Amino acid sequence: MIDVVNLALPFFGLIFLGYACGKYKQIPDTGLAWMNFFLIYVALPVLFYRVMARTPFEQVANPRFVVATTISTFIAFALAFLVTSLVRRGQFPQAVIAGLAGGYGNIGYMGPGLAFATLGVEAAAPIALIFCFDNILLFTLVPLLMAFAGSRDKSLATTIGEILRGVLLHPFIIATVLGVISAALQLQLPIALDRMMQFLENAAAPCALFVLGVTVALRPMTKVAWEVPAVVLIKLVAHPLLALTMLSILGPQPATWVYTAVLMAALPPALNGFIMARQYDTWVPQASSSVLLGTLVSVLTLTTVMWLVKAKLLPTALF
Repeated sequence: MIDVVNLALPFFGLIFLGYACGKYKQIPDTGLAWMNFFLIYVALPVLFYRVMARTPFEQVANPRFVVATTISTFIAFALAFLVTSLVRRGQFPQAVIAGLAGGYGNIGYMGPGLAFATLGVEAAAPIALIFCFDNILLFTLVPLLMAFAGSRDKSLATTIGEILRGVLLHPFIIATVLGVISAALQLQLPIALDRMMQFLENAAAPCALFVLGVTVALRPMTKVAWEVPAVVLIKLVAHPLLALTMLSILGPQPATWVYTAVLMAALPPALNGFIMARQYDTWVPQASSSVLLGTLVSVLTLTTVMWLVKAKLLPTALF
């Protein structure tokens, strides 16, 4: 267990260091603009590119894994949506954002570094597949549902066009696709460029975790609404159980792929939920609370999942 604590503590330590700095210094959101740009458009895309470029092309072709993990994410979204609909008595837009908080984990900032540290480079292919298809699912589903709810004064065609541009031009997805192409063609980059990209890859995880802590510190923390603990529970407990169940139904899968899927599903709610809550001006305080509460509780739940994985006590199939 001490090995797992030593493994998890640097990750959560960076988050809480960022949180403490954010609370102490109180630099406005605008102070993070260039750091966020560096992460989203430079460091993390390089990380995803190098991950996929090093992954044998034949490992990426795993449709049963994609279907299983994507369905589990959708069910987690639907459960959080349903719970919030019941608590909020059918307030559709708020339930949609709650569904995002319940289904979309911090797979960009926390996921890769945590999975690589726990499972090694063998986790590269499943990480990239989960990232791509979870993003395609949720960032297609949420704008469509909001359009149907009439939350924005835009036509359905305009909304669909924005969704397609957002998905196809997302720097993470472009980098992943380029990495797959590089793996298929077995491209070798010039040594100088490869070393520079290695520096960027190594910077991605620590910068992302620190920025996550600062960003959470700057979020307003209000009284926790009734549905927030349920949404957090769905994300941290139900989602990994759903992932393991679906992989068992559609399996078998290699142990590393199963462990990676469960670990990624156990991540706390991502900041994207708060960002989209602000975009649509709905469920904003609750989205902020879900990120903060989820990150705090995940110190226990995520560390437990990591321990089960490292000790090989997590089954690769339930039946």
